[in-house]
Amino acid sequence: MSNLFMRALSGGGVVLCVLGGVIWGGRVWFAIACVAALLSLSEYYKLLASQASQVRVSRGIGYVSAIAVMLAASGRPRPISIAMILSLAVFAVFMVEIVRRQTSGVSRAVSNAGGTVSGILFVVVPWACLVMLGSLPTGRLVLFSLFACTWSCDVAAYLIGAAWGRYLLCDKVSPKKTWEGFIGGALGSILMIALIIFYRDQPPFPLLTVGVICALAGQFGDLAESLLKRECGAKDSGRLIPGHGGMLDRFDSVLVNGLLTYMVFGAVGSV
Repeated sequence: MSNLFMRALSGGGVVLCVLGGVIWGGRVWFAIACVAALLSLSEYYKLLASQASQVRVSRGIGYVSAIAVMLAASGRPRPISIAMILSLAVFAVFMVEIVRRQTSGVSRAVSNAGGTVSGILFVVVPWACLVMLGSLPTGRLVLFSLFACTWSCDVAAYLIGAAWGRYLLCDKVSPKKTWEGFIGGALGSILMIALIIFYRDQPPFPLLTVGVICALAGQFGDLAESLLKRECGAKDSGRLIPGHGGMLDRFDSVLVNGLLTYMVFGAVGSV
């Protein structure tokens, strides 16, 4: 019971912080997104540097690139700026490895560049997309819907999977996930977006797209992070949030949901 209370308390604090940032918008949301992105990136790099993985990463280059990506997300032209930052990060890593090989005779340029840049692509770019979503005309509503649907999916998947789960979904990656939980989570997301559309008196489209993305893609994002932890021999990505683990554990589904939602809404300009 004490663990459940701590989990609920810490989870509630995260929810209030995120939704408060979404509602406030502007620099507040940008600051929250930046902190979440950098903390998540730190956890990602620690996982890669674990004894099981032993991937070399240039954290300094990664953090500087992450800050540059987030700043680019708050200005214009955003997509091309982010692409150039990622390309420069690769060249910077190769420069480091050139010096390392010249001085020590050993280098791992491909591994280092892959580990460093993959963290930015997996963690930071999705958070940058969430920042860019917030700047769209009705971006706050889309962001609120995205987080509400993601968390509804997580809660419904957990409750239904724990109560009625029988058929394993992907036991080699996440032993406790079931098809019943997957279906329950998808229904939870669709139900949440239906409620938002009803109470906000919105047309079904394009908001319904958010519910569908969170219903399906978000659960894949959860499995993707589970795969990362299995390969790195870790149970949680960190211990920052009591009862939940790290930032990556809490926001793994949000990452892919934010990326896809911005690809849909940012590309067609429908919000």
